[in-house]
Amino acid sequence: MLMSAIISVEKLSKQYRIGHIRPTTLPETLTNLVTLAFLRNKSRDETIWALRDISLSIEPGETVGIIGRNGAGKSTLLKILSKITYPTSGTLKVVGRVAAMLEVGTGFHQELTGRENIYLNGSILGMTKKEVNRKLDAIIEFSGVEKFIDTPIKRYSSGMRLRLGFAVAAHLEAEILIVDEVLAVGDAAFQRKCLNTMENLRERARTVLFVSHNLAAVENLCRRCVWIDAGQVRMDGESRRVIEAYMQSMVGQTDASDLDSVENRRGNGKIRFRAVEFLSAEGDAQKVVRAGDPVVMRFHYLASEPVYHPSLGFRMYTDMGTLITETSTWHHSIDIPVLEGEGHIDLEIECLNLLPAKYTLSLWATDDSGMVVYDNVEHGIKLEVETANIYGSGKDIDSRSGIVFFPQKWNLAGTLERRVGLENSAPHQR
Repeated sequence: MLMSAIISVEKLSKQYRIGHIRPTTLPETLTNLVTLAFLRNKSRDETIWALRDISLSIEPGETVGIIGRNGAGKSTLLKILSKITYPTSGTLKVVGRVAAMLEVGTGFHQELTGRENIYLNGSILGMTKKEVNRKLDAIIEFSGVEKFIDTPIKRYSSGMRLRLGFAVAAHLEAEILIVDEVLAVGDAAFQRKCLNTMENLRERARTVLFVSHNLAAVENLCRRCVWIDAGQVRMDGESRRVIEAYMQSMVGQTDASDLDSVENRRGNGKIRFRAVEFLSAEGDAQKVVRAGDPVVMRFHYLASEPVYHPSLGFRMYTDMGTLITETSTWHHSIDIPVLEGEGHIDLEIECLNLLPAKYTLSLWATDDSGMVVYDNVEHGIKLEVETANIYGSGKDIDSRSGIVFFPQKWNLAGTLERRVGLENSAPHQR
């Protein structure tokens, strides 16, 4: 007997008009009236399809990962499934109660305290006051913001808001949980809580839709994965197979050092990364770096106009999307007075303690607050690390030993002292 789908999507499309925002205040209304004649002619053709003819069928109890690049349409699809926005065309059927955690602070009021926002957010998700009362202590404990629960939420960091929002959604007795990039914010302990919650929901035959750039987490949690690309379903199937195809599509787009042709980027373009070089200790460019060797990462940029006090950095991932490290000039409190024209900035690494494998880098350039994005290149750079005699033992260490190694040495002095002590304490033989 076939199980009827809990989510059914047929030829779903969503179109946005670029630059066309419905006015919400009197000044915005007056501004639109003044510029209406100009915008009427200009904006008619400025539309974009965030989704185009997507069809999906998800059965009850499935845990489905949704992956894709920034701007591919993943979040738009989830907002339509959550009925936050509506499709331009196509049909949608969702059976059962939906708990959605889509954006930091969704459903929160800035002036209310964390406790008050639990009731507000809970009511938006469909919880009764009696239900919130019963689960209030568990929600607060799960969120980890007990000390600030009676503080206005406008004082919260983005991570605290996300933890509180997910805590409310996790305690909603819903048939469907929709989660968008919840692992991007929060410490390791909270991320583990999130994953445990989703695993428990799966065991209880609840349906989970999980969007994340952490592809290892997607593979571990989800048996099925849907790859969204340019608003369409590029691939739908077993998670490992889909993830491998997705990663291969990104690292295969361009040469490891050339970024001029990379399309998977966002930002206002005032600073653009042009290339990345991996230099040896002698200053020679190399395509493959040996584990344990020193390396200089040289980031070439072009600033189209003077940009004051920017921050440049990168994130490094395994080939399965697990974040290994993030670093930047901001992390080191390095102030860059101004960037203008072409130039480069170097990151010197004394010992590349990565084990042999293929890695990808995402680059970013922002203002010193991190709010203004000049350039953000997702998984645009490929770094290949090859085997080496890391410990000087004549034995090459490969990827079966993990992701990283630590400069180290073994000390057997304690065993020698123990052996001498045993020999001295042994009875003398005549």
